[in-house]
Amino acid sequence: MEFTLIVLLVIALALFFDFTNGFHDTANAMATPIATGALKPKTAVLLAAVLNLIGAFLSTEVAKTISGGLINEGEGGVLISPEMVFAGLIGAIVWNLVTWLYGLPSSSSHALFGGLIGAAIVGAGFSSINGAVFLSKILLPALAAPLTAGIVAFAATRVAYAITRRHDGRKDGRGRFRYAQIASSSLIALAHGTNDAQKTMGVITLTLVAAGLQTPGTGPHFWVIATCAIAIALGTYSGGWRIIRTMGAGLTDVKPAQGFAAETSTAATILASSHLGFALSTTQVASGSVIGSGLGRRGSTVRWRTVGRIASGWLFTLPAAGLVGAVAALIAHIGFWGIIIDAVLGLFFILFIFWRSRRNKVDAGNAISVPDVAESGYAVRMGKGRVKKVATKTGTIPPLTPVAQSAVRSDKAKRAAEKAAREAEKAARKAAEKAAKKAAKKQREGGSV
Repeated sequence: MEFTLIVLLVIALALFFDFTNGFHDTANAMATPIATGALKPKTAVLLAAVLNLIGAFLSTEVAKTISGGLINEGEGGVLISPEMVFAGLIGAIVWNLVTWLYGLPSSSSHALFGGLIGAAIVGAGFSSINGAVFLSKILLPALAAPLTAGIVAFAATRVAYAITRRHDGRKDGRGRFRYAQIASSSLIALAHGTNDAQKTMGVITLTLVAAGLQTPGTGPHFWVIATCAIAIALGTYSGGWRIIRTMGAGLTDVKPAQGFAAETSTAATILASSHLGFALSTTQVASGSVIGSGLGRRGSTVRWRTVGRIASGWLFTLPAAGLVGAVAALIAHIGFWGIIIDAVLGLFFILFIFWRSRRNKVDAGNAISVPDVAESGYAVRMGKGRVKKVATKTGTIPPLTPVAQSAVRSDKAKRAAEKAAREAEKAARKAAEKAAKKAAKKQREGGSV
């Protein structure tokens, strides 16, 4: 009875981790289209949730990497117990919530791996970890993926701006990349479902194998796939607005053309890794793409201090989650009551994090400020290029940024030139009419004489 309850607790905690993974990684797909005004915030997270749900059913290769590769199998089965999986999940959730609170786009995937590895080492020793799988399918992709995505995004941004550059003074039409962003960000959300939802599937499958309820080497059952898909979709719809703020406006000022380049680079990298069974971090890939696109656009500035904070989070994710997982595993060694103690401590920590987040609330209304979105539009001359004044909650008008101010001056000069041309044309037309009347009058007078 106690063993069955432990397995149920592990499955419930795994689904909660899947939920946190959803809202933690919403920014990967939707931060840039929200920043450029391509999608409204609520529409963006709803679209991402639906596509995450669909994507979770498309592949199970990553799930097999976790359930049948990372943790070794011994003579008596897999070298980790459900209690250790429970402890590993606590380590992953704790790190996910801490980084979410501070708006750091860290890796939920590596938090999960770190928690599981820390718990497995405490429970079964270092021999329980498959070093070859850890190196080839987790560590090396973690180093190569953001670099690869950044290089691809840099090249794609250069190409996008090169093929749309105009030398005749006409509009370049880059604002239309907003429509393309809807497709590219949707592809990322779909790819995220094919990669990240599978990690929780792998954890639940690993638990079932460890409990002797599933044959080792087999893939996840359909009910596991369905519940994980629903959990990550619900988490995605809740919106990780703190991380959306960092990804959409904290790294660089994103314009539609470079946003499209970053999104396509992210989607291509994630889909390729899912096909190969690499359990990489979609957060690292998306961050690398945004940075690469920022470097690729002429005149853009990358905020390297923010990049440094994010990189520090990446560096500490595996060891920090592993340490928490190891401590939780030590407590779990007490037995059934150790699991209960872990669960109670974890619940108190979760409630504390959400209480603490209320002191500085970030939601759909303030994740990315109005001037940032407006600036993105001005930079590519969307629509008629007119300045739209938007009132804030205090009833004031947000101050325009330097790029927006430049656009305003350009718009005023253009309108002044158009007005002068219209007045000159009107004056010429009146002069011509007046001259015609005089000629007609002279002709009539000459005829009467």
